[in-house]
Amino acid sequence: MNELDVVLRTGEFISKETIKEHLLHAGIGKGDRIIVHTSLKKVGWVSGGEQAFVEALLETVTADGTVVMPSQSSDNSDPKHWMMPPVPEEWHEPIRRTMPAYNPHLTHLRGMGKVPQCLHRHPETIRSPHPAHSFIAWGHDAAEWMRDHPVEDSFGEGSPLGKMYGSGVKVLLIGTGYDSCTALHLSEYRAPGLEKYRDGAAVMVDGERKWIEYDMADLESDDFPPLGMAFEREHPEAVTRCKIGQADTRVIGMDQLVDFGVEWITNWREKKKVVQVEKTTE
Repeated sequence: MNELDVVLRTGEFISKETIKEHLLHAGIGKGDRIIVHTSLKKVGWVSGGEQAFVEALLETVTADGTVVMPSQSSDNSDPKHWMMPPVPEEWHEPIRRTMPAYNPHLTHLRGMGKVPQCLHRHPETIRSPHPAHSFIAWGHDAAEWMRDHPVEDSFGEGSPLGKMYGSGVKVLLIGTGYDSCTALHLSEYRAPGLEKYRDGAAVMVDGERKWIEYDMADLESDDFPPLGMAFEREHPEAVTRCKIGQADTRVIGMDQLVDFGVEWITNWREKKKVVQVEKTTE
């Protein structure tokens, strides 16, 4: 969808003040801790674009609150796993030798959208040090939550998500679905039966660029939409539905969603094992 299409699909004028009003109506205010997933195109044409949107978020929660977004650079990974797009096998080793080391200021955000890219540029934003699965944060808890991010704990207890849990964080899905809900990866890590594979990344070690290998969790976010729908069926009171601009929006308590996700994923993995056993015995 190009910008003209967005303009034509926007029924009423949207400004930073519009977004701030809608956030307040959604129950977001001063001191709130939020992790935000946004489709700006779904929001509509906003005067000032992503800058206006980011400023609306920051001015609403203020410096007493915290705004977090995923800032993944998933192409800093072993090219043998790449599928979108795959690259020739003879390129794999040259990529491992030449991929620039992760730099929290320079490394791009892959597939994250305009809003996280804008927040990344804010001078007070802090980015976590994971080479492929970093987060960015602005505000009261940013330094603490982003300070450490173990390479083998992309979305687990030592990651920003693990630190955010228990802090009253609200998940905002603004024009996006549960498939974009990064917090549910913490559920995957906490549920038993997590499988892993060997991955790699370019990082700086003692001032020198090096290619390292590490164990990465085998994640399945394709299952997040049915998980989210099950959560809403069982806990309809836990989800606030509203509009931010023109975008259908959900506001959800992160802890309750993650806890439900652990149970749901645990049951799903058990069912998957049963199916696999039945197939091997046929």
